[in-house]
Amino acid sequence: MSDEVLVEVDGGVAVITINRPQARNAVNGAVARGVAAALEELEQRADVAAYVLTGAGGTFCAGMDLKGFLKGDVPHVEGRGFGGIVEAPPRKPIVAAVEGYALAGGFELALACDVIVASEGAKFGLPEPKRGLVAAAGGVMRLPRRIPYHVAMEIALTGDHFPAARLYEVGLVNHVTPDGEALAKAVELAGRIAQNAPLALAATKRLIVESGDWSGAEMFAKQADIIDPIFASKDAMEGAAAFAEKRAPRWRGE
Repeated sequence: MSDEVLVEVDGGVAVITINRPQARNAVNGAVARGVAAALEELEQRADVAAYVLTGAGGTFCAGMDLKGFLKGDVPHVEGRGFGGIVEAPPRKPIVAAVEGYALAGGFELALACDVIVASEGAKFGLPEPKRGLVAAAGGVMRLPRRIPYHVAMEIALTGDHFPAARLYEVGLVNHVTPDGEALAKAVELAGRIAQNAPLALAATKRLIVESGDWSGAEMFAKQADIIDPIFASKDAMEGAAAFAEKRAPRWRGE
């Protein structure tokens, strides 16, 4: 893993930081590989139940490193896509902590997350059409699934910047904080998530992600395939026992 991606684990939460503040955390090949490598390792760790994705130096991510792109540097990882995450988000829950700009690919990184916390001064946008490009890292596909159609169209077609407050209004941003406090709020939120049973968290996320196109006739059968192992798990028994004994559960992830 390169020093352009930093990882810190504490209290069941892994904070993954894009560390290119001199380039407004624009994603190059090293960042994409670093994020992919971090997730590859962290997905296997029992001491990590949730993630926070953020950027160093007061900016989340300004998108693809265009200077690198012109030189042939590819900010993608095979099987995981742009930034090492957009085509294969992690199984565990992930929270985006956004300060400053989340533009183009940076916005698409945030859209690959499950929850978004943003500061008051944060700006979001998909400016690719202004540069003769298309937001091809999931932005134009995910956005209309998260917010009303016409709002998604305005964001995608104008390429303009939109403040965190506006995206909070339409339900895309979960929490808006004072500037400089998005990471603290995201870590606190991820910590609350991480207190829950890891198998149940992964199954719950999978159900929300996958069930959108299930028909009424198949939805409960498909759900059963995912949740039956959870109800038969040791963690399910532990959760019930902890409730009955009025103590904190001790999750084992099995």
